[in-house]
Amino acid sequence: MTTPGNELLFLALGGSGEIGMNVNLYGTQGKWVMVDLGLTFADPGYPGVELILPDLAFIEERADDLLGVVLTHGHEDHIGAIPYLAADLGVPLYATRFTAELIKGKLDEEGLTGKVDLHVIENEGSFQLGPFGFTYVPLAHSIPEGNALLIDTPHGRIFHTGDWKIDEAPLLGQPSTAEELTAIGDQGVLALVCDSTNVFNEEASGSEADVRKGLDEAIGACKARVLVTTFASNAARLQTLGEVAQDTGRKLCVAGRSLDRIIRVAKASGYLQHFPPVIDVDEAMRLPPREVMIIATGGQGEARAALSRIAFDSHPIKLSAGDTVVFSSKQIPGNEIAIGRIQNALAAKGVEMITDRQAEVHVSGHPGRPELKAMYGWIRPEIILPVHGELRHMAEQARFAKSLGVPHGIVQSNGTLVRLAPDGPKAIGHERTGRLVLDGDVILPADGSTMNERRRAGLYGFVGVTVVIGKDGRLKGEPALHLQGLPVEEDREDFVADACAAAADAVAKGGKDEAKLREAIRLAVRRRATSWTGKKPVVDVAIIRV
Repeated sequence: MTTPGNELLFLALGGSGEIGMNVNLYGTQGKWVMVDLGLTFADPGYPGVELILPDLAFIEERADDLLGVVLTHGHEDHIGAIPYLAADLGVPLYATRFTAELIKGKLDEEGLTGKVDLHVIENEGSFQLGPFGFTYVPLAHSIPEGNALLIDTPHGRIFHTGDWKIDEAPLLGQPSTAEELTAIGDQGVLALVCDSTNVFNEEASGSEADVRKGLDEAIGACKARVLVTTFASNAARLQTLGEVAQDTGRKLCVAGRSLDRIIRVAKASGYLQHFPPVIDVDEAMRLPPREVMIIATGGQGEARAALSRIAFDSHPIKLSAGDTVVFSSKQIPGNEIAIGRIQNALAAKGVEMITDRQAEVHVSGHPGRPELKAMYGWIRPEIILPVHGELRHMAEQARFAKSLGVPHGIVQSNGTLVRLAPDGPKAIGHERTGRLVLDGDVILPADGSTMNERRRAGLYGFVGVTVVIGKDGRLKGEPALHLQGLPVEEDREDFVADACAAAADAVAKGGKDEAKLREAIRLAVRRRATSWTGKKPVVDVAIIRV
């Protein structure tokens, strides 16, 4: 078993080689700490599943040596797995107030209140976990209390950025200044563990103040009802939208439980204090369209979110020709089809749409190249260790940092065990990582039998075969077939007759060995299905003996 000795180790269990599901481990002196415990959202490769969780088997086997989980901020890809996995780890959680309130809500929903120890740390606060010292360093992001972590270890200091950007005019909170970050660099930093998401962007991400101006212009020009969709967790954008509603003389309506939750938690934590009062859906639909602005979830195409339900007429909010939907969020890669489906449905109604391609209605919460360059200059690390990106993002950040004078760098992926000190950085091994799926209320391996069976049935169809066999070994009556997803719509009866005959023939030729007989029937029916359709369906055989 891997136990860190007189060395400093880093191991990503999620978030390296992918965007989302961030889980990072640091180890020294026989102990581990975890930074973030996030999830990601399923794609069509996981039918029937919405949430993907990290496989924590590596650290679960070493739970006695895990000191705690430290959270950088409240986005789902950093805290979303907590209600499903934290209780089994059995260690305390540490977060600043706003993030802690979001976590409390999640724990309450899962009936885990009091079962997970959650410590609230003051903004810019410090605390000690064994050989690790942690200090929260506020950075700008799209959610309140985005933080980097300055981690003191016996082998040097780590500056773990979390998600961040530079915003000269932030709406919520006060990020650390260039002078404060320079002072951290002056004291020496061994490694900068840094967000890679926007490394290919030649321009800085921009300020939330610029978005207000763009939204004012875009919405001010609209003559009918306006709906703006954004990430529910983007509290800075919610603040902007509240101001835009007032700027343009519109009453504000909020559609989506996650939006309600974020607004409630933000206000309880001292943010959004000047957010305008909201009207309910019924009043929003009664008012003249020119007097209403709606904020709704679902800009990434989520099927159950408010925007999708509005687009397909299953929501009390109705949009019609001349209304406008503003997509105040970036299209996440992989969501193109889902978003296009909703946009086509809106277009069919005559609804106009504005995205960040038409107007400045969104800025990213992640650093572009100018911001990365500035951070390297402030922190001046000995090592760059890119995280939070696909492999191409992380490899480019390592190259970019080297070109700007960072002496050492390493490109790792989930499972790569990296020694940062002494004599680092160096990959010294690879540990098993993986994904779990939340399937209904059950957590399962993403590559386990359930998911594989579901994928096969979805791709190839399903045939259930039931045969009744007497004591003499002969078939009693006709075999029964149940079909799902097999392309034999017009020839269904003929196919069933042919497949039943094949099953009956297999019974007639079969012996007393139950397993061999079941396999003979399965293969016989699948051969007939392949002959008729070109598909090799999942075939399940039930034998009843009377």
